[in-house]
Amino acid sequence: MAISLKGDQKISTIPATKSKALRINLNTDIYGTFAEIGAGQETVRNFFRAGASSGTIAKAMSAYDKDFSDAIYGIEEDKRYVTEPRLKRMLRHEIDLIEDRLSRNKHPDKLFFSYANTVATIDFAKKFKGHGWVGIRFQLDPLEDYNEIILHLRFKETDARLQQETLGILGVNLIHGAFYLNDNPKELVKSFYDNLDGDQLEIDMINFSGPRFMYVDNRLMSLQLLKNGMTNAVMFGPDGINLLPAQVLYKKNILALRGSFRPVTKVNMDMYEKSKKLFLAEKKVKEENTQVIFEITLSNLRAEGEINERDFLDRAELLCSLGQNVMITNFQQYFKLVEYFSEFTKERMGLAMGVYNLIQIFDEKYYRNLSGGILEAFGKLFYRDLKVYMYPYHDQETGAYINSENLKVPPRMKELYKFFNNNGKLVNIDDFDAEILDIFSRTVLKMIVKGDDGWEHMLPKGIAETIKAKKLFGYSKSKSRRQL
Repeated sequence: MAISLKGDQKISTIPATKSKALRINLNTDIYGTFAEIGAGQETVRNFFRAGASSGTIAKAMSAYDKDFSDAIYGIEEDKRYVTEPRLKRMLRHEIDLIEDRLSRNKHPDKLFFSYANTVATIDFAKKFKGHGWVGIRFQLDPLEDYNEIILHLRFKETDARLQQETLGILGVNLIHGAFYLNDNPKELVKSFYDNLDGDQLEIDMINFSGPRFMYVDNRLMSLQLLKNGMTNAVMFGPDGINLLPAQVLYKKNILALRGSFRPVTKVNMDMYEKSKKLFLAEKKVKEENTQVIFEITLSNLRAEGEINERDFLDRAELLCSLGQNVMITNFQQYFKLVEYFSEFTKERMGLAMGVYNLIQIFDEKYYRNLSGGILEAFGKLFYRDLKVYMYPYHDQETGAYINSENLKVPPRMKELYKFFNNNGKLVNIDDFDAEILDIFSRTVLKMIVKGDDGWEHMLPKGIAETIKAKKLFGYSKSKSRRQL
C-alpha cells in the first residue's frame, strides 16, 4: 500500500500498482488476454512481475509490424492504427478468440476479459509527445454480456521510457477498477490516476458501455475528468456519447459560443445563427469544414458553489436536443480557449459573444497571473486567425443598442480596444432580432422554478416541451406549487 503521513500516524491511501495486479492475479475467476501495440507490453509486465499470473493471463501479445497487425485485426478504412475503431476491433477480436478456444463447460465460472492499447509515444524530435487509446472488455457474470471502458490519453512526459511506465500503471488501474470499482464509476474514474499525477498524462475522453453501465451517463463521466483535473476540456455529441476533441477539431474552422445555457434561449440561438452566417461568409471558411461548439466553463457550472450534476445534465440535455456538440472547459479566459483550439487547427476561428463577455476580455483582473498582463493575453488571443462576433445589448433605460461602436471600456483600455476594433477583429452582428434582446436565461430559470407562466415563448421551438416532459430545472416542483 502507498502511505501518507499525518502527524505521527501512517495512513493507508492508494494501493500500490503491484498490489492491484496481485489482487487480480489471485482472483481465480478473472482470466483474459493482453494486446498492446506501440509502447511495449507494459501493462501485462506488471501482472507477470506481481506473481501468480498464470491464473490470469491467457495470452499476451504485441503485433508491432503493421502487416501482422492487419492480418490479425483487419485493415482500418483510414489505414491508421492509433484510433478508437482499431482499439474496439482489438478488444472484440480477442474476446472472440477466448470464447472460441476456452470451453465454458470447463470454465463455467470464469470472467473473461480482453485488455488492449494502441499508442504512439514521443517521437525522436520530441515535437509530438504522443497519445493513445486504452480499453477493456470484460464480464462481471459468466452469463452476462460484456462491458466496455474505453479512454483516450495524451502523454505529457518527454521520455519514451517514462511514457511506457505510465501507460503500464494506467492499464493496471483500469483493469483493477473494472473488476472492483464498477459499482461506483466516479471512483473508478478517479482511480485511473492512482500512483500517477497530472504531469504524466491527460485523459480527455472516456466512454462506458454494457449491462453494468446501462445507467451511466457518459456526459457525467466527462464532467468527472474535468472535476478531477485529468483534462481541461471534454466534448460530447447530440447523442450524449463523449467525443475526442482532437479528432472533432482537427484542421477545422471553429466557431465557439460560450454561455450558461441555463436554459438555452432564443437569444442564444439567434446569436448562433447570425454569427454562423457571418463566419461562413468569410473567404477562408468552408461550411463542410466548419465545427460549431457550444461551450460551458467549469467556473460557470460552479457559479452557485459546488457543481450540481443534475443541473449540468439538464443544460446538456437541451443543447443535445438541438443537435449541438457541447464542450465543457476549464478555460475561464478566452485566450486559453483559443490556444487550446490552436493545438488542433490553424484554420480561421470565431468567437460569438455578447457585450458582457466582451467587456470581461478587457478587464485587467483576469490577467494578473500573466507576466505580460493583458497585453500578453491579447497577443495570444489575436495573434491567431481569429474574429469575434459581437451580439448587441439592449440598454432598457436609454433604449440604445450597445455594440462595438458605442461600447464603453475602462479608460486604460480605450486605445487597446480601439486598435483591435479598427483592425477588423471585432465584427458586429447587425441583423439581430430586436424583439428578443431582453430575454435572459436567469429570468427564464426563475420563472420555471417559481411556477410562473409565459417563459415558454422565450425558448427555441421544442425546448419548453422537453423541459416539461423531462422535468428539467425543477419544473415538476414548480408545477406542483401551482397546483397547490
